Formats: sequence, structure tokens, C-alpha cells
Amino acid sequence: MHATSPSCANSGHPCPGTPDGGAAPPGAAALEVSVVVPVYHERDNLAELVERVGQALLPTGWSFELICVDDGSTDGSLALLAELAQRHAWLRPVALARNYGQSTALQAGFERARGRYIVTLDGDLQNDPADIPALIERLQQDPEVDVISGWRRQRQDKALSRKLPSMLANRLISWATRVRLHDYGCALKAYRREIIERIHLYGELHRFIPSLAKEAGARIVEVPVRHHPRTRGQSKYGIDRTFRVILDLVLIVFFLRYRQRPLHAFGGLGLWLLVPGILILLYLGVLKLLGEAIGGRPLLMAGVMMALMGVQLIVAGLTGELLIRIYHEGAARPQYHTRALPAPRPDA
Repeated sequence: MHATSPSCANSGHPCPGTPDGGAAPPGAAALEVSVVVPVYHERDNLAELVERVGQALLPTGWSFELICVDDGSTDGSLALLAELAQRHAWLRPVALARNYGQSTALQAGFERARGRYIVTLDGDLQNDPADIPALIERLQQDPEVDVISGWRRQRQDKALSRKLPSMLANRLISWATRVRLHDYGCALKAYRREIIERIHLYGELHRFIPSLAKEAGARIVEVPVRHHPRTRGQSKYGIDRTFRVILDLVLIVFFLRYRQRPLHAFGGLGLWLLVPGILILLYLGVLKLLGEAIGGRPLLMAGVMMALMGVQLIVAGLTGELLIRIYHEGAARPQYHTRALPAPRPDA
């Protein structure tokens, strides 16, 4: 059993199954599973990827769709996706106008997904689509779990250029975000739809989806999944991404801890500078009253700079508080999320 594309002749949206398929119409039929795959220069892997996703999900009887988001490929990936979509009704290609990056490609897929459960994986066939049914079954059977993150326990990558930087990054991210996972970089993850609807990706935040999901109220577990060596195509990542991860980590830590209270971040640092600066100026003022010359003292410049910087940071925090108020009230965005009450026990 598999899903067929709903009629969209009068929906105002491009039909699913076309290279420029748009967001799912509001009245589109819901599916059980949506698989979202960002694609960038993966032509050699696409036919097998589509085939293996079908082999994994068709026997389950679930209604499903495979959303392949072409992120501005120039190797013919998009033309092949359009051809494959003619043979598989459950394949929905999406074409981005240029290369935006993996986070934007994933967000484009999330906005078009109609499934009750949403699964992500890479298009390089290092993730195994055969693991998808087990992840979905876990979500179906365990209401206490909202996100399942794959763990490539036996990762088939080069030790120095891929595994070592990844291990260091995983430990750093786990420590900084307080969401402890062995493998943040594994693309194979499964989510309940309501969690995906609460987060928005931009920049390169795809590496921190578990942290964003945790901030949105998700309960996360990590399970081992299979991992295969890349046999076709080239990896899009190198050791240079380690430095980008550090910068993105600063952003995500600020976002998670201080998004709703920026004054505590900027104002706290401002006070650490303002109070010593004022004390220095008071000390020098007393010396001046006692007749000592203070104009040539480096301490005077230090006190003035610390006091000015402290005031500026506190003002920045107050400005952030005003922006947060506009963010939540002007756009009616929620400050919190709720979850369903647990079902009463039969013996209660």
C-alpha cells in the first residue's frame, strides 16, 4: 500500500510529484510517514535511494511520501528526480532556486511534509532506509518519546578527517547544550509532526535539531543505526566545518538559554564591567580630591571604558527585551508548548 498524490487542480499549489512541488495544500490528505532528504549533487545515488526507501516502507502498509529537496544541484540530480517521480507516485521532488544549504533544504521539506511522523536522512546512502520502520514503530509504541536520533555506533568514515572531529564536536555540543547525544551528525532521525512544527531552521542549524527540539519540549532518545561507507559521489563536508560548528554553537547556546531573557545575558555581562568601572572611577575621584594627579593614569582610561561598555551592554539587553516582546506579541508566537495528558491507568 502506498500513498497517491492528492488532486491539486484548484488548490493554488503546484502538484506533488513535480520538480517544483510546493507546500502541501491545507486540505491535503494526511499521511503516516514523510521522509525528507536534502539532495545536492547526488545523481549517482538517487535511483538506488528511491528504490530502497520504497523497499523499506511499501511492505509496512503505511501511507508515505518521499520528499527529495534538490538544493541547487548542477549534476542532473533534479532531472533524474523528475523522471523517477513519474514512476513512483509517492516521490515528491522539490527544486530550490539555488544552493541554500542543508538547513534550508530541510526546512523546505518540513514545510511540505504531510506525515504524522517525519524522518530525515542523507542522500548519500550511508544511512540505511531499512532502519526507518523500526524508528517509526518506536514512536508509535512509546508515547513518551518525541524524537529518535540515530547513532552511527560503527561509523564507516575516515578516522582523522571525519570521526575524530565529529567525536570532539559531539562532546562539545552535548556539554554546551545539555542535550547528551553520542552522534549529533547522524542525519537519520524520526520526529513527531508537532515537534517539527515548533522549530524553524536557517543558517546551518540542522546540526542542532535535537537541541532545538528539546527546547520545544521534545523527549529524545538515541538508538544505534546502520552506517555504510560512501561508494558513489563525494562528501560535502571537510574538517573546516569544525570551526563553523563552534560559531554556530555560540548562537545555539545563546538561543536556548537567553532567547526569552536577553537582558540576563547582556545585562549580566554589562554589570560585570559597569560595577568595577564605577569603583575604579570612584577611587580615582577620591585621589583627585586629595590633590593627586590622575590624568595620566592608565587606570582612568580603563575605568571609563569599562563603565561605558557596561552601560552599552545593559542598553543592548533592554533593546533585546523589547524585541522579544514584539516577537511574541506582534506575531502571536507562543512562549510555551503543552503536551497531552497521560492516559489514566486501568487500575487507577
